[in-house]
Order: sequence, then structure tokens, then C-alpha cells
Amino acid sequence: MKPLIRTLHLWAGLIFGTILVLQGLTGTVIGWRHELDAWLNPGLLQVAPPAGAQAGAEARPAPAQAAAVVARLAGDPAYGRPDTLFLPEVHGDVYVAWYRPEKPDASWTQGVTRQVMVDPASLAVLGERNWGEAGLARPLLMPTLFHLHRYLMAGEAGKLVIAVQGVALLLLTLTGIVVWWPKLTVSAFWHAITVRRGGNWPKFSFQLHRAAGFYVAPVLLVIAFSGVYFNAPDWVTPAIRAVAPLAKNDKVTNASAKEAPRIDAGAAMAAAQARYPAGRVSRIGLPAKLEQPYEVRVRQPGELRHGAGATRVSVDAGSGAVLRTIDPLAARGGDWFVSTLYPLHTGEAFGMAGRILISVVGVTPLLFFVTGLVVWTKFRRKPAKRKAPGGKAARQAAPVAAFAAEQAPVLND
Repeated sequence: MKPLIRTLHLWAGLIFGTILVLQGLTGTVIGWRHELDAWLNPGLLQVAPPAGAQAGAEARPAPAQAAAVVARLAGDPAYGRPDTLFLPEVHGDVYVAWYRPEKPDASWTQGVTRQVMVDPASLAVLGERNWGEAGLARPLLMPTLFHLHRYLMAGEAGKLVIAVQGVALLLLTLTGIVVWWPKLTVSAFWHAITVRRGGNWPKFSFQLHRAAGFYVAPVLLVIAFSGVYFNAPDWVTPAIRAVAPLAKNDKVTNASAKEAPRIDAGAAMAAAQARYPAGRVSRIGLPAKLEQPYEVRVRQPGELRHGAGATRVSVDAGSGAVLRTIDPLAARGGDWFVSTLYPLHTGEAFGMAGRILISVVGVTPLLFFVTGLVVWTKFRRKPAKRKAPGGKAARQAAPVAAFAAEQAPVLND
């Protein structure tokens, strides 16, 4: 059984290794996407903080200001009414208005979303960019890396490939654990989790591959499972629902009549703030149709997810009444489990230390790919038949022979 699992581990690594390396490296970078994006594009994403406010301190924009931003864009034919408004998270951030993207021509075409940045104080438009457009220019660099990681720059088709890649990572990690499993002795276990000095490059590569896999396997399992859920939730929700209750995420429609007067974004924001007064409103989804409500995102103190948070409030676009809330702090069972997947995937559930850990783990697919290739290349070669070396040649060949003898049970049993 173990040779079969080892073969499965080998071929899964060879087939999916390149894409796993790309996913790992891009994930390492986009884990710091907001900070890097602001550093690369200060004129687009950064402004002077309001008088008396400290740059970097939490911002709590007033509902009237958010409404003014929407009205300013809606009244300008060059922009029009946005689809979603991202509010400043800290003093010095800008409003980011997102517009509904056009439907791609094909499933493998990457969708492009227009972003318009607005100064909170003056309501002046600072600039714009196309989120999803490939490019290495400063405004497009971080969006490009994000879409490589999320979609392979190939739209829904790329999203499906990433989901398959997540399954492959699960398979690689689980088979790697089986292949790694040592004899139940202290000495064997110690040898399986350490890299020892001396030896040649193939021996070092094998030890590093084996030991590193032990340490990062739990994190890789979490990343792989959550990645599959983000890209193909229908593949895993039946399994989650079989273990714990999972509420249906049905669409919400307004309870008020379509003919009723519409409230503005500020009133919707105020309704969400009234429901969660300690929370910070992070974004407002504006209804595109008469039957659709406002969808307001809030981050409450104590949430695992940072940034935008995971609390959602549906507000009737006619009456301003709260129609539904999704509260991660009150979630139970499967709903609680699902709410933890994103902050665990990014590491933010454990603060700065967690983000650093995820960034480090993002480099390990490259490490495993390189060391795995070294070991595979070394041991796939059949040794030529020749006479036993003597003297100095025998001494030079001894380390390689010892390594082969040491690893023979691991590679051939």
C-alpha cells in the first residue's frame, strides 16, 4: 500500500507542482496586498488624514459622507452610480467605488472591474484603475498578482482549475503524511523531523523535504480545504452540512413596495450602525434592481476576520428596515466553521504572527518542488553495473552508498 501512496504523491507533485508554486508565491505577496498596494500607489490610495486625526488610526466615516460620495459619483456622467462603495479603514485611506463589471465573453476570460478612488475630505476623484486587467505597472501589479492567485487570470475557468489544485494539495499533504510516517520509536521519529549536518545534496534535500512537510502539513491542509471552499463551495458544503448545521444563504429581497421612495447609502449605513453600534462599516453594496436591498458589511470587535469583517446586514432599500443579519460572533455549527475559513486562510485569525506564518508557508511549495525533484532525479537513475571500487574511490562512494541504504526502505518498501 505504501509504495502506491508514494507513487500517487510523486505524480501529484509532478503534475501540480508548478501551479502550486505559483499559488504559494503569489499568496505570500497578496497576504500583504493592502499595505503593498498603498505603498506602490500613494497618490491613488492615500490622502492626508483629517485635521486632528492620526494617520493609521481607525476611521469611522459618517453616513452623510458616504452618501455624499455616492451622490458625487452618480451625478457625474464620467462615473455614474457605483455598485459597491468601500469605506476608509484607517485615517489616510480613500473611498474606493467599484462598478459592476461587464460579463466576460468566455469562461476563460478574466473579468475587469472599474475602481474609482475618492478623497474623503474634498470628494475629489484621485484616479481610477481596472481591477482585473493584467499589467506590471504600479496600479495594476497587486491586482494582477491577486487574480493570478484567485483565477490564474482566466476567469471562471481559472477558478475551477484553482479548485482542482486545492484538491491536489489536499491529496499531496495527506499522502505526504502517510509516506512520512516513521516507525514508532523515538529515534525514528527524531530522524523524521530533523535535518542533520553532513551528507550530500540529495540526502540533505530528502531530509529537508521530509522534515519541512511535517511542520507545515497542518497549515497546508487548512489552506487547501479553504481554497477549495472559496472556489467550488458546492464540492464541500455537503460534507460540512453532514457534520454540522449550515444555514442556506438565500437571496434577500425588499419587503417594501417597488414604488416606495428609495433611501440613500447613508441611511442604509446608519441602519447597520444602529444594529451593530460597536462595529465599523467597511463597505456598502448598492442595489442594482428595485427589489434588491442594500448589503452593508461591518466588522465587529472580536471578529476573526480583520479588514472588512464578516458581519453582513441586509437593509430594505425602501423602508430602511433590517431584513437579515449574518453575524459571525453568533454563528454556530457549520456557519461558525465557514466563517473561520477566510481568516485562517490568510492567517489574520492570529494577528500579525498568523499572517507571517502564512507568508512563510507560501514559500514551501517551491521548497518541496525543488527538493522533491532532486530526490526523484537521483533515485530514478539506475546505477550502472561496475566493479566494486577500491582504495580512495571506495571512500568517496561510501557516503552515497550509505544514503542509498538509509533511504531504501523509505523509497522502495
